[in-house]
Amino acid sequence: MRLRRAAFTEMLRCTLLGHLRNRMAVLLAVVFIPVWIAVARLCASDQAVRFSLDSAGVDAQARASQVSQVVNALAAVTLVTGFVMFMETFKAGETDRRLLLAGYPRTWMLLAKVTAVALVSALLALYTTAVLWSSLPVSQPGPLALALLGAGLAYGGIGLLLGSLVRGELEGFFLVIMLSLVDTGLQNPVFNVVDLTGLTLFPLYGANQLALASAFTSLTPWSHGLLSLAWSAATSALALLVFHARTRPHRGCVAAADTDAPAPAAAPSSPRRSR
Repeated sequence: MRLRRAAFTEMLRCTLLGHLRNRMAVLLAVVFIPVWIAVARLCASDQAVRFSLDSAGVDAQARASQVSQVVNALAAVTLVTGFVMFMETFKAGETDRRLLLAGYPRTWMLLAKVTAVALVSALLALYTTAVLWSSLPVSQPGPLALALLGAGLAYGGIGLLLGSLVRGELEGFFLVIMLSLVDTGLQNPVFNVVDLTGLTLFPLYGANQLALASAFTSLTPWSHGLLSLAWSAATSALALLVFHARTRPHRGCVAAADTDAPAPAAAPSSPRRSR
């Protein structure tokens, strides 16, 4: 048990320090989120948009600029958490394998990474909620923060999975960007003019429904916020399976090393003297 706690603490510390040392990640979190929300406010019109909230079973109405700010805030959180967790997991691959060879339990190592995802997502959710609250009248800031937290958890888990799965940085960047753009674009009420089937299967569906309902109505569809947690749990479990498939436990490596070691040579026998 002591080894498990030590592995969890050390991996969590290393992961958080890696995030803090990543200047690009800090710059994205501090600058990109408010800039992206401001761009949505300036580029969208003030025309009223009517959209349906399937989670609450009602129709809501708000300005297009306000709706775009909420949706772009979700997109910014997903991009930042997806990038941050992918880069940290991808770069720490060799270190993780060395820790595993040193005897660290892999399950607790991954639990530390998931905890880091939760901490980073919570900080981004609070920061983004404060930016939105200063930009538009938010009806329920608490549930809105939970929706942003769910979006960060979902895409943080996706970044964790991609960091363990893909072979190169370019592939991971491309997958994070494309999935986030498609996910937020299809669920944006400003762009959607028809009801599309299958949106409930996307990672941001629950968080998007909870965010829009919390920002513009007095209703709170709590159950839809759990969908993001389901996505986070599923992607974390898949990342654990990939980590198991690509690494070997400490004992297995020791046994393999013992098996592959050459057998000691027999001592040469002294030749018999001929009479």
